Amino acid sequence: MLFSRNPMLSSHLFFTIKRTFRTKTSRRLCIASSLITSPDSFEVGRLIGSYGFMNITSYSAGGMDFEYSGGQLKIQDVGEGSVKIRLYEGRIAQGALRGTPVVLKVYPGQRAGGIEADKMAANELNAHALLQSSSQGTCQNLLMLVGGFETKTGEQWLAFRDGGKYSAADYAKVTSEKNSKSIAIKESSWNRFDQEQTIKRRRYFVIKLLQGAITGLAYMHDHDRLHQSLGPSSVVLNTIAEREAPYLVPRLRDLAFSVDIRISNLEDGLWSFSEGLWRRAIAAGASTPMEKQAFGIADDIYEAGLLLAYLAFVPFCEAGIVDTLSLQRLLENTFRLDLEAMREYCLADDRLEEAVKFLDLGDRAGWQLLQAMLNPDFRKRPIAEAVLNHRFMIGTAV
Repeated sequence: MLFSRNPMLSSHLFFTIKRTFRTKTSRRLCIASSLITSPDSFEVGRLIGSYGFMNITSYSAGGMDFEYSGGQLKIQDVGEGSVKIRLYEGRIAQGALRGTPVVLKVYPGQRAGGIEADKMAANELNAHALLQSSSQGTCQNLLMLVGGFETKTGEQWLAFRDGGKYSAADYAKVTSEKNSKSIAIKESSWNRFDQEQTIKRRRYFVIKLLQGAITGLAYMHDHDRLHQSLGPSSVVLNTIAEREAPYLVPRLRDLAFSVDIRISNLEDGLWSFSEGLWRRAIAAGASTPMEKQAFGIADDIYEAGLLLAYLAFVPFCEAGIVDTLSLQRLLENTFRLDLEAMREYCLADDRLEEAVKFLDLGDRAGWQLLQAMLNPDFRKRPIAEAVLNHRFMIGTAV
């Protein structure tokens, strides 16, 4: 056991949640309160790893360096944020769920991470409390929060059911490295049937991954919550073996920057971690609460479009050919979101052949969906349900 029992450890986190939840129903407050647990409720295992966040400190109107989501705001200063997250393996030590594997997410105390770390932890707990209190039941494509507590040193610990040790980024990295090894040892002499089967499995796996991620996003939007940090690292996978695709369950995580977009919240101006979002909304012509709500949903769809682009290219190319940043620059800066022009460019590069073939399935269904999700006009982007029902996503093209 890493900590001794102390019922006062969670008092600060509970106060933060009570203050944030003052406009929520008593049912949601009850759910949030039930998620506040004692350190003795968990056993902590080995350190899995750590990660941080980019911090955008200023914007200016105009410019194309990082034109994003129709708002045309140029990022001037991007630095490394002060909040460093640690992840540990663990398990529940008490109650009916005793022995259940969990992943413990640790936010630093104010001394190390400032007040921003406390706000992020509280916002993530609030988001899960809202989503897990739905009368419609929970969504299997969202990571499940089972508890949270604060230590004497001020660290905020959140415990999630273990939905897998891998992320979509891990899958893409491992797969691209396999591609490089295959080419390095000249495995082009393989049986052609085996090669075709490998590509078919890969296409099916990627579609299944995207279906799960967008299903989780649709659930969030249906419950008036934005994700706002959707990317390859924020999608947890229970397997990265392509032969196990029928059993793949993708789950969204990292809701620290999620935004409550209920109309009442937008009218009251209770904005947490969303000032930049609403600046871009106003720049794009969204000024009323309903217009801002629509902009926020479209903004998440744009991020989902970048995720689609990433998964359409990286797993189908050699390692190092393309990454998140270079792909985004290609889309936004070089081709200014003109996917037809980008397709012509990719056709001329043999290293991108399989990615182009994947998006070409179903009479270029992938390119069409990508163009819709990355439409410069946020009003013309599809909602998550429409993305799920697109012919590229329902698998008829695969």
